[in-house]
Amino acid sequence: NLEGVRSASLGYFGKEPRRLTPAQAALLVALPQAPERRRPDGSATRARAGRDRVLKRMGSIGLLPLPDVQAALRAQGPDRRIVFPKHAPHLADRLRIEEPARRVHHTTLDGAAQRRVERLAATALHGYQEALSLAILVVDHRTGAVLISVGSRGYGMERAEGFVDMTRAVRSPGSTLKPLIYGLAFDRGLAHPETLIDDRPMRFGAYAPQNFDRRFRGTLRIREALQASLNLPVIAVLNALGPATLLRALRQGGAHPRLSSGHPGLAIGLGGIGLTLEELVQNYASLARGGRAVRLIYRNGADATEGPRMLSPAAAWHVTDILSGAPRPPNAPSAPVALKTGTSYGHRDAWAIGYDGAHVVGVWIGRADGTPVPGIFGADVAAPLVFEVFARLNMPHVALPSAPASALTVGNADLPLPLRRFGPRGGLLDSGKPVIAFPPDGATLEVSETIFAKLQEGHAPFTWLLNGVPVISGSRARQVSLPAVPGRGYQTLVVIDAAGRSSRVTVFVD
Repeated sequence: NLEGVRSASLGYFGKEPRRLTPAQAALLVALPQAPERRRPDGSATRARAGRDRVLKRMGSIGLLPLPDVQAALRAQGPDRRIVFPKHAPHLADRLRIEEPARRVHHTTLDGAAQRRVERLAATALHGYQEALSLAILVVDHRTGAVLISVGSRGYGMERAEGFVDMTRAVRSPGSTLKPLIYGLAFDRGLAHPETLIDDRPMRFGAYAPQNFDRRFRGTLRIREALQASLNLPVIAVLNALGPATLLRALRQGGAHPRLSSGHPGLAIGLGGIGLTLEELVQNYASLARGGRAVRLIYRNGADATEGPRMLSPAAAWHVTDILSGAPRPPNAPSAPVALKTGTSYGHRDAWAIGYDGAHVVGVWIGRADGTPVPGIFGADVAAPLVFEVFARLNMPHVALPSAPASALTVGNADLPLPLRRFGPRGGLLDSGKPVIAFPPDGATLEVSETIFAKLQEGHAPFTWLLNGVPVISGSRARQVSLPAVPGRGYQTLVVIDAAGRSSRVTVFVD
């Protein structure tokens, strides 16, 4: 399957045709006469005999001086094929498909670093199941140039579906969108890294998110909530922003978020959305460069188009400052790197994205077919690879940017009063309001005489209304039984606490 002189020259001698010796050139002349019988990796003896006949003929007709003929006849010939390099094969496939008529594609890849990271990718998952794959993308966020693109742990690994380019596969991003959510809140004056926020049980209509470990930390700073990647505080912030705000920012950063339904809900903040590693790295490049989006480029000479502003320089810096203090893998170097990890629902995707003042490194680990992989976590599996990739760039780390003049760098006590605690401003979640924990909003209940209700938060005493009519007053209990309205249909429960704050659910009574 070697087609042409150049292919054979590279396949048997590892060099371009113009660098062939007379003996090597003579072998390639002899091969087409009997390509299977004379192939050097099949029968070195027959290959040498064919070569020697060509050399002697060249000497007899004066094409080659006799001393050179004698020297060439003594030369050793190849006895095996050289494996063709397949560096960045997924990107090579992609570029050829995009421009099939172009014979040579000049890319932005750093060839030496690409080879080093490909070797890392081939061994990084040793000891894990063979079906596990990975993807690595490295970008110079100052220019948008892609320096390294590894689509799988091995292009030819069938068990891992290595031919699938996982840098472009749509997956759940897990917790990797949390920095952007907080950045948007900083930008809109809803919060600050030192703002206090509650990590406690919350319900947003029928949606009741949980932290990954199902524990609650109480009141803490937003800085700590992001560094610990807590779910409940970030969903409270997203509830204030609105899911559409997050989607708009992602699109500004160059992403094309895929939704399972037409109406985005709060779950998109915890990975309930489809994105690619390429899109995530592009969005983190925007964070790294002060909030200004940039288009990724793979071809030399392509313009690094600057996109719209996702975040203000101050908000982007605050996020970077927080992530630079996030927990790191054991034995990781103390380099100036901002780091975020993530694990999608069901352990299908493990993520880690890190950046310094020049480069963004994105790592994804999982199965190409989306099968869950119990036990993989972004912090444990993907995060160490980020630092190993940085080491293989063979470049000194570039310091993260210093705080812009517009950044407010004070403690909680010195913040403006509305920023000291995340609270009920402009539609934000009221951290102390009563919440009807049961029944959930929209539930169908089979009851005969009473409706059991359970309450969280709020301050006693409580007043309960059913379909607008007070049925219990002055109660201090958090579990009550309300007399059901006779008949089948919708009924609305409302509770009002001592501070006048209320919560409501509507259920269908059958």
